[in-house]
Amino acid sequence: MAKTPEIAPIKSKLKILPDAPGVYKYFDKNEILLYIGKAKSLKKRVSSYFNKNHYENRKTKVLVSKIWDVNVTVVPTEMDALLLENSLIKEFQPKYNINLKDDKTFPVIMITKERFPKVYPVRNPKKGAGTYFGPYANVRLMKIVLELCKKIYPTRNCSYNLSQKNIDANKFKVCLEYQIGNCRGACEGLETEDEYKESINGIKNILRGHLKEVKDHFKYKMGRAAADWQFEEAEKYKQKLEIIDKYQTRSTVVNTRINDVDVINIAQNERYAYVNYLRISGGIIIQSKNIEIKKKMDETTEELLEIAYGEISNFNAEIETEEIIVPTPLSLEANFIVPVSGDKKKLLLLSFKNAQFYMLEKTNQYEKIDPDLRVERLLTTIKKDLRLKDLPVHMECFDNSNIQGAYPVSACVVFRNGKPSKKDYRHFNIKTVEGPDDFASMYEALTRRYTRMLEERKPLPQLIVIDGGKGQLSSSVKALKDVGIYGKVAIVGIAKRLEEIYYPGDSMPLYIDKKSESLKVIQHMRDEAHRFGITHHRNRRSKGTIVSKLTEIKGIGDETATELLKTFKSVARIKKTSLDDLATVVGPAKAKLVLDYFAT
Repeated sequence: MAKTPEIAPIKSKLKILPDAPGVYKYFDKNEILLYIGKAKSLKKRVSSYFNKNHYENRKTKVLVSKIWDVNVTVVPTEMDALLLENSLIKEFQPKYNINLKDDKTFPVIMITKERFPKVYPVRNPKKGAGTYFGPYANVRLMKIVLELCKKIYPTRNCSYNLSQKNIDANKFKVCLEYQIGNCRGACEGLETEDEYKESINGIKNILRGHLKEVKDHFKYKMGRAAADWQFEEAEKYKQKLEIIDKYQTRSTVVNTRINDVDVINIAQNERYAYVNYLRISGGIIIQSKNIEIKKKMDETTEELLEIAYGEISNFNAEIETEEIIVPTPLSLEANFIVPVSGDKKKLLLLSFKNAQFYMLEKTNQYEKIDPDLRVERLLTTIKKDLRLKDLPVHMECFDNSNIQGAYPVSACVVFRNGKPSKKDYRHFNIKTVEGPDDFASMYEALTRRYTRMLEERKPLPQLIVIDGGKGQLSSSVKALKDVGIYGKVAIVGIAKRLEEIYYPGDSMPLYIDKKSESLKVIQHMRDEAHRFGITHHRNRRSKGTIVSKLTEIKGIGDETATELLKTFKSVARIKKTSLDDLATVVGPAKAKLVLDYFAT
């Protein structure tokens, strides 16, 4: 027996990727991380790799050929995606992030090992030459960071040997950089070594993302200067604080005062729970992880979160956390908080969004392997959304069609396991109703349908859907009562205008989420019933028009016209048929009347 080829998980994930900013990670078949990237739209960016016939270079083509799976993290803005991408690349250093672009390594920021260190970017760091920060996958971000450092902490960029001996000997003169404020003149002794080291320590804090320490330092300096009546000096520190604030508004996801915080949230279905974990430092997402938990019993949300927290604690044991943001109180001994509004609530919602996508991603994988899981989930969702007692394995939907009461028909479509069962479709030519009366037509159709099902001992559906509002639903309920099955079968009506769901005896409709699968299935049923009913109505009307044309012949009634059409199929064939052939069906006298009529 031939082995079924494995299908890469990424193929199914492409369809469900969110159209939102975020970071994506590509893995090969052995779960080895290949590449980390950022995107303004995850859906468009990731899909673009697989929609191309030609790639920018050979390495990109090789990368795409190795991609087996993708994981994504959703963030609020493109800048947040850029920062998270940078943080993850520094942590994991995937092979293709290093080699993909023009065979160059990404730049790093170097602080040289000198008495008065210089700060500048390099692409080929040398061991022992200095302290390095990076690599930076985005050169623009690196330039923004360097610009911030330069504005707050001016440092030299010259190559002078600034030994104390050379400075004391007045070997150097300040240059244009000093004149424009980019350097403080250490070459002439205008800045001491301790003052310069203080600036370097501040730069290191910025490069590590510890902006709070930098701001606290400047606030202290500004206060000291103001207390000593040095207002011009205080104003300089104030300007530096404003520069940092401006930078942070471009790079943080929430208030920068939220520091060293964990965020945990959960999405779940009947079988599994999906937990998302975010690590926040200085208002920036620096870590993200998803956990899948298979339910064994009826675990509560609190129990599932506690299980997930234990798992998170294992891989983050060395990290101290000020507080942990969760959606519901937990009994564990930790500083858990449940925010009700503000920036922390936004973080909780962001984590939930990531958990939801992870659930959608994993559910899609499982349903590809076992289609029955999708059916079970779909029917369970419909049952929950419509507040049904039983799983709606068998559903039926009714719709009426007529033109000013002429040729009234009612259509019944049948869905089994959430899909159309066309062999079970039925239509009803309404016999007891005169004129346009949708309510009476619906009553007749349901009465005939379920009386016959009871007589033939066929199983009844779990749900009946009526295309219409309160009036049609009331008529349908009366039909079920008269047949004796009301209360045994759930019945609802769907009104077209706002897609409201009506229940018997309830004047207030139910509004289902427009994106929900439940509403899509009900709409599908309604549309199928409408299509099926309209098609039958048109056929009946067309047939009726032809019959009427034959009945215009004096001496030819409805029965004779119907018999002729049944035998010869169309009026065109009747015109070409011989007298003897017509006579065998309707007799010689009527055959002559027909031929004489068409001969004139």
